Amino acid sequence: MIGIGARIAHPKYGEGAIFGESGAAWRIFFQEHGEKELAKTYESYEVMEPAPESGGGIDMEDVIAAVENVFDQYMESPSPIALGDKWEGGVMELRPGEEGLKGKEIPIETFFHKIVMLRDRLRVLEQNINSSDKLSDEDKVNLQQYITRCYGSLTTFNVLFDSKEDWFVGEKK
Repeated sequence: MIGIGARIAHPKYGEGAIFGESGAAWRIFFQEHGEKELAKTYESYEVMEPAPESGGGIDMEDVIAAVENVFDQYMESPSPIALGDKWEGGVMELRPGEEGLKGKEIPIETFFHKIVMLRDRLRVLEQNINSSDKLSDEDKVNLQQYITRCYGSLTTFNVLFDSKEDWFVGEKK
C-alpha cells in the first residue's frame, strides 16, 4: 500500500521514503536527490515497503523521531558533495589489456557517487572506532592510522571533487 511511511522505488530518482502529502502529490525524500513532490496518480512507483496501517491520526513526535532516524541511518553527507564541473556528463572508460574482450563505460557521476559513499562510510567507521568503549586507546590509534592510510590510497580520486575541502587526505610526511 502506498502512503505516508512507504518506501518506494522511482525509475528516475531511485529509492525514497514518503513522509507527507501536499494536495495531489506525495512528499518523498530520495537519498540522492533530496525532497521531491510527485503526483499521487503516478503509476510507476514500485512499493518496496508498504505504508504502515494506521489506527488513527499520526503523532507528530513519532514523525519527527522517524525522520531523525532516517537522517541518522541513511544520510551519507551533511551537504551534497559536488563533482567538478569539467567532469559533468563525462564517462569513465575501462579497457581490458587483452584484445577481443569488451570494455565498459561508466558515467563519471555514478563512479563519483561510489567514491563519496566510500569516503562517508570510512568517516562513520572512524566515529564508531573513536566512540567504542571496547577498544583500548592503542587499538583506536592503530585503526585510525590504518584508515588514514586508506584515505591516502584514495587521493588519486581528488581530481573529481569540485572543492578541495572534500578531498581525501592521507598521512602527511
